Amino acid sequence: MKLTPLNRLTNLLKLDRKDILQVFFYAIFAGLVSLSLPLGIQAIINLIQSGRVSVSWIVLVVIVIIGVALVGILSIMQLRITENLQQKIFVRSSFEFSYRLPKIKFEEYYNQYPPELANRFFDTITIQKGASKLLIDFSTALLQIIFGIILLSLYHPVFIFFGLVLISLLYIIFKFSFASGLDTSMKESKYKYKVVGWLQEIARNNFSFRKKNNYEFALKKNDKLVSEYLKYRERHFSIIKRQYTQLIVFKVIITAGLLLIGGFLVLNQQMNIGQFVAAEIIILLVINSVEKIVVGLETFYDVLTAVEKIGQITDLQIEVSQDTTNEICYNNITLEAENIKYKFSDSPDYILNDINLKIQNEEKILLDGNNGSGKTTLIRILCGLLDPVSGSLFINDDTYRKIDLEQYRSQIGTILTGETPFEGTILENITFKNPSITQDQIKWAIDSVKLGSFIKSLPNGLDTKILPEGKQLSSSNAQKILLARSIINNPKILFFEEALDKMDTEIAKEVIDFLTAKENKWTLIVSSKNSYWKEKCTRTITMTEGTIINDTKTI
Repeated sequence: MKLTPLNRLTNLLKLDRKDILQVFFYAIFAGLVSLSLPLGIQAIINLIQSGRVSVSWIVLVVIVIIGVALVGILSIMQLRITENLQQKIFVRSSFEFSYRLPKIKFEEYYNQYPPELANRFFDTITIQKGASKLLIDFSTALLQIIFGIILLSLYHPVFIFFGLVLISLLYIIFKFSFASGLDTSMKESKYKYKVVGWLQEIARNNFSFRKKNNYEFALKKNDKLVSEYLKYRERHFSIIKRQYTQLIVFKVIITAGLLLIGGFLVLNQQMNIGQFVAAEIIILLVINSVEKIVVGLETFYDVLTAVEKIGQITDLQIEVSQDTTNEICYNNITLEAENIKYKFSDSPDYILNDINLKIQNEEKILLDGNNGSGKTTLIRILCGLLDPVSGSLFINDDTYRKIDLEQYRSQIGTILTGETPFEGTILENITFKNPSITQDQIKWAIDSVKLGSFIKSLPNGLDTKILPEGKQLSSSNAQKILLARSIINNPKILFFEEALDKMDTEIAKEVIDFLTAKENKWTLIVSSKNSYWKEKCTRTITMTEGTIINDTKTI
């Protein structure tokens, strides 16, 4: 069942039920104290009218002042709780994203731009601020409305009608504006992210947009996206404006009506001056509370939209590893594909069609073929990123689906198209701070991929900081870092997609010689346009249009 934004918000708040109950408890207490103040003022006015200055008058003044201070203290306590709540929301959301983004099924990223999905994290800030405001303002306002109506009804039954009108107004505003308000808020948010996404593209390809025509194109596209954003923003604002207009009309009518009714009741001696003043104070408190709720609806829409945007990330399916109690030790790994087919969900055609293939331990295999022949998809199925639509994949004569993905991946090394170094030191990029990796392993990996001379030339060596995507590195050195990362644990299988294609010819040959050397017992499966792989690999598999047309042992 698809969750609505309201369901998502409710589920989110349930996680901190205890804190929220405390906020409501303080709101109830503060509401009672706030509404007891008019009673104190009423009593003070009655004493003043009688012309007596007594100890009772002084005591009442002190009580009212203490009440005002107590409401302030309770507000501070609410702020402390909501601050804790904001911190919990931020921490929980950050770990939710960092847990899910690497585990989201590869198919779910199809037609998605991962950095744009990561940008949804900024909606956490909206939830933080909005949820805090809603909990304090809405809880206090609702309770003041309820207590105020009850208290007013004790002064005179006519005020019961005021309460009914008030409740009807709130119902009408929610009933006829909620759906459209949320819809326009969602569309506004959609184009807000499109604008941010386009700005990211301009920044990522800033050199391309420096030409005059390209620069003008960037501005025109930005103008188009911003226009769509403003269109839905304006529609959303018109709903908020309509709600606020209804509130102003209500305030004018209610204020005029209650002043007239209150004056009439005083003149007919059904209320005294003290009760009239207290009633008007209560009415102003109630009307201000209604105003808080109506004005806060925009925040409510923003929070629901933010929860929905983040919910779209948490709805994406993640990989589930098998619950294996005993760790499997792979001495050798053989792979066998049997009648494998694969296509993306929105595509009518198969990318892979009836793939039958057996890969023995220590084979060095080149996947050859034109672009679009299915090489990349086959590699991604073999390394566990994609699940076949039909057919079976066996690892050591066991069906792939029964193998724990984490255990299998711990035995393989990969470099896939588009993979780059991440922000951090060179050492972190190679080892991921794995404490079990020794200095000898690091030196071996670095020297094997011809990265040593470059690292020695750096003032900070392995501790040199790398920018996102390795921006300050040459493309050759960036690939060498990825290569060192892929072999650092001496894996059983290596899967490479164009892993050396940006290196100088002679360096690439030396690295290929190392990767295909007999003393390295790993199995190697590579797709590349570098013709030297054909000379060094023990087997060449040629693909076209998703099928294997030739499978030849070359050595």
